[in-house]
Formats: sequence, C-alpha cells, structure tokens
Amino acid sequence: MKNSNSKTYRFYEILPGLFAWTLILFPLWGSFFVPKVVAYFIIGFLIFWFYQSFKNAFLGITGFYKIKTAQKINWQKKYYQEKKANWLDWQKIKHIVIIPNYNESVEKISTSLEVLAKQENIEKKQLIVILAMEERAKDARNKAKILLEKYKKAFGKIKATFHPPNIIGEIKGKASNEAWAAKWVKKNLVDKLNWQINHLTITACDADAQIHPLYFSALTYYFCKDKNRYLKFWQSPILWYNNLDRVPSLIRIVGVLSNIIYISHLQDFDGMSFNYSTYSLSFKLLNDVGYWDTDIIPEDWHIFLQAFFAKKGKTIVEPIFLPTSIDAPEGKTYFEALKNRYFQCQRHAWGATDIPYAITQAKNHPEIPWRIKILRIYKILETHLVWSTNWFILTLGALLPTIVNPKFMQTSLGYNLPKFAQTILTICLLAMFTIIILDLKLRPNKIKTRSIKNQIIELIQWILMPVATLLMSVLPGLDAQTRLMFGRRIEYKVTKKY
Repeated sequence: MKNSNSKTYRFYEILPGLFAWTLILFPLWGSFFVPKVVAYFIIGFLIFWFYQSFKNAFLGITGFYKIKTAQKINWQKKYYQEKKANWLDWQKIKHIVIIPNYNESVEKISTSLEVLAKQENIEKKQLIVILAMEERAKDARNKAKILLEKYKKAFGKIKATFHPPNIIGEIKGKASNEAWAAKWVKKNLVDKLNWQINHLTITACDADAQIHPLYFSALTYYFCKDKNRYLKFWQSPILWYNNLDRVPSLIRIVGVLSNIIYISHLQDFDGMSFNYSTYSLSFKLLNDVGYWDTDIIPEDWHIFLQAFFAKKGKTIVEPIFLPTSIDAPEGKTYFEALKNRYFQCQRHAWGATDIPYAITQAKNHPEIPWRIKILRIYKILETHLVWSTNWFILTLGALLPTIVNPKFMQTSLGYNLPKFAQTILTICLLAMFTIIILDLKLRPNKIKTRSIKNQIIELIQWILMPVATLLMSVLPGLDAQTRLMFGRRIEYKVTKKY
C-alpha cells in the first residue's frame, strides 16, 4: 500500500480504535458532565439500531425469496432465450477458481472440489482450478500431487502453484498467495495459451467453500450480458452451514445472525455492498488493478477498494443469490473452538486497516465525486464502529447516566431513558426472531433440527446471545482496532478446518 508509512497514514490508523473507545467510554464520563447529551446520543443509537434491525429482517426476507427463485432457474436456458447481439458467447467463457490453502487436509480440499465438480450447465472445460499452495506448508507438494491426480479429469484444467515464503514486503496470508497464483495464471495460461482475457472470470474461493451447483452458470449468464462486466464483483450469500450442527452454541449463534445479516447487506438500500470471503470478478479487472496487494491481511474489501479507486468509483458488487456454504470455526475441544473463532473474527476486524487506505486513496482521486467517496468511507467506518461498540451502548449505555449521576435520574429524561431503551430493544426481538426463522428455513436438510429435543436446545441457546456476541464478535473486533491504534500488528492465522 502506498504511503502506509507516513505520519498522516498512521494518524488514520489510530482513528478506528480512538472512535471506538470514545463511543464506549462517552456514556461513562459524559454522564458526569453532559448527561443530557449522553441521553440523546443513546436515544439516537437506539433509533439507528431499531432501523438496522428491521431493515436486516426485511431484506433477509426478500433475500430468502430471491434465493429460492434463483435455485429454480436454468441459467443456460435463460441465456439462450434472452441472448442479444452484444452479449458474449457462453461457450467462450472460462472461470478460473483460485483456492488458496495452508495446512488444510487433502480431505477438506477434496470436499470442496467434489462440490465444484458438480456445477450444472457448465462444461468442465470452462472451469480452471488453481490450488494455491503455500511452499512453507507441511507436505504441500505431496498434497497437491494427490489432488491433481484425483481431479485431473474433473475440470478443464487443474494446476497447483506454490507461493514462496519470505518474499520481502509481503505479509503471509491469503492475499499474497492469491496474487502469486493469479500472476502465475496470467503468465502460464492466459499468455502462453492465448486465452482471451476479456472472456475470463476469476473466483477467490476459500478452501472450505462449497459453491452452489448453479453458481457458475449464473455467473456466466450475468458476465455475458452485462456491458459493465469489467467493473463488477459478483457475490453469493456466505452461509456457515458446512458444520453448524457441530460447533458450540456461542459460535452457532453468531453464525446464524451473520448468515441473514449478510444476505441483507447484499441488498443494502445505499448500494454500497462489499464482496466477502468467496467472490468473483473479471480477470481483466484484476489484471488492470495489479492483482491483490500483498502487504495486507483481509483481502476481500481491500481488492474492491483497489478496483473502486482505479476505476474512478464505478466499481460495484452485484449479488448472485445462490449460497456458498462454509465452515464455522471448530476445534478439538470446546475452548479451542472458541479460541479459533475469536482469532478468525479478530482477523476479519483487522479490515479496519481499509479505513486509512480508503481515506488516503480518496484524497488521491479527485476525479471521483466526493459524494460517492464519502459514502464508501462511511460504510467502512459504520461497519467497524458498530461492530466494536454496539454491545456496550445497547446493554450499558442507557443505565450509566442514571447510575453515575443519580441527580439525572430525577429528571424526566433520565427517568424515561432506561424505559425507552427497554421498549426499543424488546421490539427489536421481533426482527431477531425473523432472522432466526429465516435461517432455519435456509438450512440444508442435513443440519435441520428434527427431534423435539434438538428444537428445544436450539431455542434455549438464544439466552446466551449477549454473551456470544460479546465474546465471539465485539471483543475480537475491539481487540483488532485497539491493536491497530497502538501499532501492534497481527499475524495472519488460518482458521483450522476439521
């Protein structure tokens, strides 16, 4: 990242943690000096939370029906029925799927490859799979050899790349591995075999991702028809369904909430969605922006921002409502699973590093309208600040002014603030129940609860929601932002897959 060592850039890195701790502590110290301001701040946040809760529920419902509709479509047939002269040729499209992995087992990667090999309405020659191995990983070459031999006839091509360790300026992780693999593809396949780059898509695919069997036929349809195909990312809903029935309740609760909230975010009214985890874009766009930056950890939002600024703010994310199922964090023991989830969330929250990057790039690109740049930066700020502060404001914020400043309790505002908060949060339970029901309806049959006992356990676990969201989401998010504030960098830790 350019200018990442400047004092101004360092100041921008401090902002997420500074803002987070200011919001968290404001109800405490502010109650001594400006209790009315604190009260109105809490009321404003409660109204914001009310809006977000019911927006997520509403868009979760619409997303649910879009998923059900998309799963019934024959996308190849739809293409030929609607095809126009300016559309690309379906048969000429190739989809490059990069699967970065580090110490995942042959069995885990095989599970994803088995699902990928069952894509419908796509000829196998159209799927090009790249196993992006880490050279430093234990037995990497032997694992690659086994997988290449096993799946050599399942796809048009399946190749393995080996990302060298200790490249100066790189951070070990998904981004640097993907960049190495994609550049290898450009040199050894696209250029040497004279593939038409305008007819290629590339998909960043987590090693545990099980992509819907219609995804690539739908991607082909959208890619062929869209005149803005070289300015788009395509994103499917990411759902924690591979092993949701096996993980501890604290992890399952966060997963259930995340599933529907992400479906909602894909349809956000502001049109400021970001790609996440497993996503697709044109190879031309990736090549134009110089591939993934290799000195960052969370790469998904970052590659979007690279494209957004390189393409004058015209890049957007378009949803494909065909879910991708991934693993929730697990462990050999209960506490190891919780630890793995904590560090996974901390790594995701390290995406707060995109805030200084976005602010810096916004200043360097005057050709992009300020309104669009501000909306993008606001979206990143809002996501990360709500992530690390919401629990404290919602659970403690309305109580602190009256506890810290008893005189304020004697005022009308102070007396009614806790009651107002309780009323709003109680009504928000309706939105939460909607999210829970939608998740149950979306689950694949293999993990749907069937017995009365399991259904009772499923309901009882929600008593733990305040604990689950604090330990498995809020604290690791705040941890990452605090570390960034003090310049304590984290290392990329791969979530163990079992």
